[in-house]
Amino acid sequence: MLKSKLLSPDPRLNACEVNDPSHVKLGDRGDFVGRIQQALIRIENAPIDDTELAERVYGKTTAGAVLAYKKKRNIVNRAYQTQADDIVGKLTIRSLDDELLKFEAESSDEFFAGALRPISGRLV
Repeated sequence: MLKSKLLSPDPRLNACEVNDPSHVKLGDRGDFVGRIQQALIRIENAPIDDTELAERVYGKTTAGAVLAYKKKRNIVNRAYQTQADDIVGKLTIRSLDDELLKFEAESSDEFFAGALRPISGRLV
């Protein structure tokens, strides 16, 4: 089970951690995508398109931010991959959750309170 305040409330993201068909990929949309986008912005200040943020769609810039995140941390499932991809699967959602937990523990700022909210004037 996910533990961060931002990711743990979402059933789809909890399923993503244990169920391959629940992986998040290009074209997906919903609050679960918004939570991933917000996590990437919080952790990496990821440059995600405002339209993708407003619509909570996993578009090209979200996919690019996921790929950059995974490359930086060498997140690769060695069972069937040789390099990172732009899908949020088990390893990626766990990594995002672990990093968010650290931020939440170290910060008294409501920035990590868990609710989807605007960041720098952008709705996420």
